[in-house]
Amino acid sequence: MKLLIDTCISGTVRNALQAAGHDAVWTGEWPQDPGDDEILDNAHQQNRILITLDKDFGELAVVHGRPHSGIIRLVNWSTQQQANTSLLILERYSTALESGAIVTVEPGRIRVRPAIDPTQTS
Repeated sequence: MKLLIDTCISGTVRNALQAAGHDAVWTGEWPQDPGDDEILDNAHQQNRILITLDKDFGELAVVHGRPHSGIIRLVNWSTQQQANTSLLILERYSTALESGAIVTVEPGRIRVRPAIDPTQTS
């Protein structure tokens, strides 16, 4: 899968995801932090699932309706646990994520917010 890993996640997570065969890019290697809006846009333009600790991306996607290609938000995981948790979520929720779901993962709890189909009306 194509992934964009936010700077707030350790670069070692990128290495583990790449070792597992994923196309992973870490924003920590970019010359400067362009801000959440540009990171989300970049991930969407490249059809990458964003992995982050930051809840602001969910707000951009849900409240502001910003397009995205799926988001994994890790909550309360140590740096050592972030890679294995990400791999587990990618394995279990790949179809939902590829459809644009937002998956929030905290110890003992996983919440999946499915993508909203803009062609459906309420």
